[in-house]
This record gives sequence, structure tokens and C-alpha cells, in this order.
Amino acid sequence: MDLKLLSIFDEVYKTRSVSRAGENLGMPQSSISIALARLRRHFGDPLFVRTSDGMQPTPHATSLVAPVRQALELLRAVTRQQAIFDPAKAQRSFRVCMTGITHLVLLPQLMNRLSEVAPSVRVEITHISSRTPKMLESGDADLAVGFMPELEAGFYQQKLFDQRFVCVVRKDHPRIHSRLTQGMFRREKHVVVSAAGAGNELVERELDRLGVQRNISLHLPDFLGIGALVAQTDLMITVPERVAETLLRIAEVKLFKPPFTLPGFAIKQHWHERYQQDPSNKWLRSVIADLFLER
Repeated sequence: MDLKLLSIFDEVYKTRSVSRAGENLGMPQSSISIALARLRRHFGDPLFVRTSDGMQPTPHATSLVAPVRQALELLRAVTRQQAIFDPAKAQRSFRVCMTGITHLVLLPQLMNRLSEVAPSVRVEITHISSRTPKMLESGDADLAVGFMPELEAGFYQQKLFDQRFVCVVRKDHPRIHSRLTQGMFRREKHVVVSAAGAGNELVERELDRLGVQRNISLHLPDFLGIGALVAQTDLMITVPERVAETLLRIAEVKLFKPPFTLPGFAIKQHWHERYQQDPSNKWLRSVIADLFLER
């Protein structure tokens, strides 16, 4: 059982696809299929079964993935394998966990940069959730970008920029003109985005501490379409400043400093210590830092 076979098993497990595994490893699909046949004979199990959702692992394959990844790390350390990542030639996929904030604010710039320096690299975005730490640890996700204070030991992080909250209403709001008072804030109807990593819990906690009750008339799971919603209603939303600046560019809205002092937070990129020295992971982190790191 050599390093290449174990790497193929791990890549098929992560991608759920023979073709994508081949692209990520720089191997033809036929070679991946031959390797899978060898693995199946060795373990006496189908390992992966083709379904409408891709190549799904059998229970035996799921039980093997942890020891296979441990073996890969040991083999790479013993052989001192120096993996090289060439973004100009790479044909692999990165999975990045993001919040609605980072999706809205950072993704356009990131994709424009990748099209310049790594034209064949693909990106898959998934929401930050309670599963994100396990996905980073297992390699099912390469990075998480957003507000994730719950990450503990075993993870690296890099601060990209700070965020403060601002209030957004439509440009021709009938009651809010040139200033936003505490009374206006209390009386108006609010929309709240409850997506993980959006920082809304910081707002809720501070308003509760101050004894301020919002008139919340709409809860949303993410920021999708929020610009059009606010621009076409009398609703108010309190969002991170960079989200508000994006809304200002794409919708008929105006921004106000909150009439209460609200805490700020930091947007960071996070990765597991297992991938600290991984060349492709290091490259993606450097691209994100180059684009968004406040110096």
C-alpha cells in the first residue's frame, strides 16, 4: 500500500468524485479507476458506490479514512515529500466555508484574482456551521473565512480586518432622514439575519445588556437579496460596515451610525494545524491575505 494509493483514497473520499480526484491529483480518470480497483481488492470492499450524489463511501471506507490520513502524514514525514503547488497549472478545487458577510464582500475580489493567477482552480463555497471545525480538521474544507470565536485548540487563524456595525434603511425612508435617534431605532421595524458568523449575536447581547428591545418583524437565514429588500420597504437592518458599503453600491439605501454603542469584531481566515505546511493551503491563504489583510 503506497503513498499514491492512499492519496487517491483520501481524495476520492473528500471530493466524492473520480474525475475531480484525478484533476486535484493531476492524474487521468482512468488511473484513478485502476487505483480504486486495487484498493477494493486489497480491502475486500467496494469502498465507494456511485449514487446521484456522487461516489458515496461505504461504512468500511468511512472507518478507514482516519487511519489512512494518519498513515499519509507519517509517510510524507518519513519520505520528506516536498509537494509543489503551481497555481498557474493547478486544476484542483478548494472548498471554503464562508459567512454571508464574506460571501457578499470578499468573494467577487477573490474570484477575480483567482481567474488571473490560477485560471483552472475551482472554488466551492459552503456556509459556516457547527460542522465547520470537523470539516477543517478532516480536510473536507480547506479554509473558513469569517467570525468564528468558537474555534479552539488545533486551529490557526489570521486576522484580516475589523468590522463595526451600521444601520441601513432605504434612501427615501419616510421617517428617517438625516439622523437616526434612539427613539427611531426603537420604533422602526427591523430585519435580523441569523446566519452563523455574521456577528448578530454580539448586537443582540449588547442591546439586551442596555435594555433595548428591537421591533423585529423579519428573520432571515442569510444576506441574500437584502439590498433589494431594504430598498423597497421601510425595514431597518443592522449589519457589519463592509456589508453596508456593498449595499450602498448596489441598492438605493443610506447608512447611519447606530444610536447605541455596539461592539466590533474581526473577520479572520482559519485553518487546521494539519494543513499549516500544505503548499496549496498556504498559497490560498496568501492570496486571501494579499487581498484583504489590513496593514
